[in-house]
Amino acid sequence: VQLVESGGGLVQPGGSLRLSCAASGFTFSSAGMSWYRQAPGKEREMVATVSSSGGITKYADSAKGRFTISRDNAKNTVYLQMNALKPDDTVVYYCHAIEIAATRVDNYWGQGTQVTVSS
Repeated sequence: VQLVESGGGLVQPGGSLRLSCAASGFTFSSAGMSWYRQAPGKEREMVATVSSSGGITKYADSAKGRFTISRDNAKNTVYLQMNALKPDDTVVYYCHAIEIAATRVDNYWGQGTQVTVSS
């Protein structure tokens, strides 16, 4: 199983970034996908999540109105469009997949991508 994030980097306050997470090794179209983020010394927190079909999305309060999660099941990729970025958004972002079967639940994590919002 692999989740490979890309798209992080340095951006000025008010700017935008689009994170991508390319998945392989599991049935992507059946998995719920999420973006989490974690600041040093803090717990990892959910930013946004999307259902397997893409029809249901949920956001943390900090992301509502600024971030949009989407997925392309044909490309096995989930995205996080981040607009109006703030310095507080400067953290590592992680892609997460959850695959639920009748007798097991599997969680997968990417390696993380750094987002830095600074002038």
